Amino acid sequence: MALISDLHSIQQTLISREIIFCYSGYMTEDVLLSFGTTIRQKLELVQAERKTARAVFAIFVEETQNIIRYSRDVLPEVDEDDDESVVLRHGFLAVGKSEGRYFVCCGNLILESDVERLQTQLSHIKSLDPDALNALYKDILRGDVPDGSKGAGVGFVDIARRAKGEFDFEFMPVKNGYSYFYLKAFA
Repeated sequence: MALISDLHSIQQTLISREIIFCYSGYMTEDVLLSFGTTIRQKLELVQAERKTARAVFAIFVEETQNIIRYSRDVLPEVDEDDDESVVLRHGFLAVGKSEGRYFVCCGNLILESDVERLQTQLSHIKSLDPDALNALYKDILRGDVPDGSKGAGVGFVDIARRAKGEFDFEFMPVKNGYSYFYLKAFA
């Protein structure tokens, strides 16, 4: 019965913190599509402003894709040089409301060696005003795909643009050689 009690406590915490969606588990493109539909429907039901709902959805998609592409908690376990085309990546996603504003929060395991680079990149992005964010976004789209990127490299910049620069991030060391990366963006 301890598990039921623990789960009830988690559920009550989520409700009290106005979390409308929460998931911790393995991510796939199918999961992204399914959860995305659920979040859209929930935002329609609560009559969220259309612009806000679009921003929440776009941030949700970018954060989920970040987990799908970069989480280091994978099944089956792979080395960096292995073919990673058929792996499941684990992460955490939550959508909620705080002080009348919606937010999307994600978390996933990363290599400790990536923390400094990500911290520098995200601090720089966070320091930019809307015009500079838009200029950086366009520059990245016109440039080459950055080393280590599995996309165009615009994900964090797009999140910052949609969040109007209002996002927070944190790194928590969890085990030898790894940290957990959290990103929370407001819509």
